[in-house]
Amino acid sequence: MKPTVRVRFAPSPTGHLHIGNARTAILNWIFARKHQGVFVLRIEDSDRERSTASAEPAILEDLQWLGLNWDEGPQVGGDHGPYHQSQRLHLYAEYLNVLRTQGNAYPCYCKEEELEAKRQVALQRGENPRYDQKCLSLSTDEIRSFEKEGRKPVWRFRARRGEVKWEDLLKGEISFDGESFGDFVVVRPDGAPVYNFAAVVDDGLMKITHVIRGDDHVSNTPKQILIHEAFGWPLPQFCHIPMILGPDRTRLSKRHGATSMAELRIKGYLPKALINFLSLLSWSAESGDEVLPLERIIAEFDTKRMSKSPALFDPLKLNWMNGIYIRDMAIDELVQAALPFLQDSSLDTSHEFQLQKALELTRGGIETLSQFPEALEPFFRQQVQLTDGEASEIASRDSSQKIYWAFLRLLQNYDSMDSATFRMIMKQLQKETGIMGNELWVPIRVALMGRVHGPDLPASAEILGKQKCERFVRSLVY
Repeated sequence: MKPTVRVRFAPSPTGHLHIGNARTAILNWIFARKHQGVFVLRIEDSDRERSTASAEPAILEDLQWLGLNWDEGPQVGGDHGPYHQSQRLHLYAEYLNVLRTQGNAYPCYCKEEELEAKRQVALQRGENPRYDQKCLSLSTDEIRSFEKEGRKPVWRFRARRGEVKWEDLLKGEISFDGESFGDFVVVRPDGAPVYNFAAVVDDGLMKITHVIRGDDHVSNTPKQILIHEAFGWPLPQFCHIPMILGPDRTRLSKRHGATSMAELRIKGYLPKALINFLSLLSWSAESGDEVLPLERIIAEFDTKRMSKSPALFDPLKLNWMNGIYIRDMAIDELVQAALPFLQDSSLDTSHEFQLQKALELTRGGIETLSQFPEALEPFFRQQVQLTDGEASEIASRDSSQKIYWAFLRLLQNYDSMDSATFRMIMKQLQKETGIMGNELWVPIRVALMGRVHGPDLPASAEILGKQKCERFVRSLVY
């Protein structure tokens, strides 16, 4: 019987999730759901200098907004806690003692300037810098002398020499020569664990079966394998996913635009669209479909269909995909999603029926929720506002004035405005003025919407209603 699949997402609390970390979380979550496994959230906050009190709530908020519910971790607990590294320091001390007892860890009192000088010499010789094991066999007197000086040691892992290899789920067989990195530090002078040591202790005790992470961690993996071996723990299967590049094929950064979940949320991207888009960076469904409901992503996800090449973050494609999700939303769901963006504007959207109609009409040209305030502005203002010089020029034409006067006169024959009534008035306008096509319709659009282009005009007039149509047109006549 195969063990239950257990994966982990282990962010450091240094700020909101950025795109790379969010993709890692998404792929781990999908993998767990695919295999009816367990998704563990672990907070790697042992680095006191980089960790901040406000960052962890931000990360949890981002994950919850995305809908990535975790099975074990902060807020939900579990059998393998605590789930903060800062609360697991006693475990790292305990397992450091195990390594010491085995002879696999030893104190190193070398000063940083000494180590740096040796690194420079090795580099000048064209050699790979690695620790020379100076402190491996210190005598009791030497240790006492260093401690009398006030030196506090780091603890180094005694790495075995020879090949360290593993079969990566994505990259295939990867191997390192143990000579390339030498005896590495596992615990700092203040007792804080180094990443490679803490991650292995946590993964081993939390019974993690698969480690899915960015390929910038490939160089960490051989060190972690050696520590796993020292404890006699089964190795998790590793899967190192390629980095995400910007459209210019350089490493994704702020110069490429929004790079955090918080920024993308503010811009009006939908969680389901982001999960769809980010899950497909480096992975493709066998069907070739790109817009996939979450159920299909989980069902079709396969590490064998992941690309070994870096993934390109294409904001235009994300906008396209987000627009599809907006158009597919149930209207009630769309109202709730759009309201926070509309409430930040000066628009009075208290009339829910009118709001639903306006959202339904305009969503076809929308790619992000943040575009709705501008798109809906003509429907909820109280006075006509011409958006640019072209609209003003069109409204001032003699032919436009002729159309406006005739429109107001014809409008008096009707008690209300709907799309059918509007079309009837436009037919009568054409007959009465002799003006047709864009020469007729654009001036009316300018009067009602304040702009030259926009959604279906009869439907727009129906949403505005008779009173607003009359008021807007009358405000432009001379």
